[in-house]
Amino acid sequence: MEKDLEDAIMRDLEQFLLEFGTGFSFLARQKCIVVDDIDFHLDLLFFHRRLRRLIAIELKVGDFKPEYKGQMELYLRWLDKYERQPNEESPIGLILCTGKNQECIELLELDKAGIHVAEYLTALPSKEALRQQLQQARKRARHRLEESACEQLSL
Repeated sequence: MEKDLEDAIMRDLEQFLLEFGTGFSFLARQKCIVVDDIDFHLDLLFFHRRLRRLIAIELKVGDFKPEYKGQMELYLRWLDKYERQPNEESPIGLILCTGKNQECIELLELDKAGIHVAEYLTALPSKEALRQQLQQARKRARHRLEESACEQLSL
């Protein structure tokens, strides 16, 4: 269920944001967007400081479907009209789904609409891939500890 995925992301929001990169600020979950007295709910809304723009994220369980473009375009136009500040760039959208059909995405020209599609994993990576990730995490942790120790010594 999309709600389960959203709940998992919210529990681990800090890690989720760090995977996207730096500069993201969380603004809303299930942002209510009202169009013609109909309530729509954008899954996640962020602001990116360096890009100076709102980032709308829709979570989908399953492969990308063409109708997701229309849904995201509606959200982006609404955000542009009602939420964007004068010093900000136009909002962009990110649709996260378990699979994407590259030709469909190319034909829809999502990039021109400021929409991007990314896949997320629904199954664990191989044992070897996990081992490599664990080794990298250990190296990063060791590096952080060394930096912390150096900072304390300089105080």
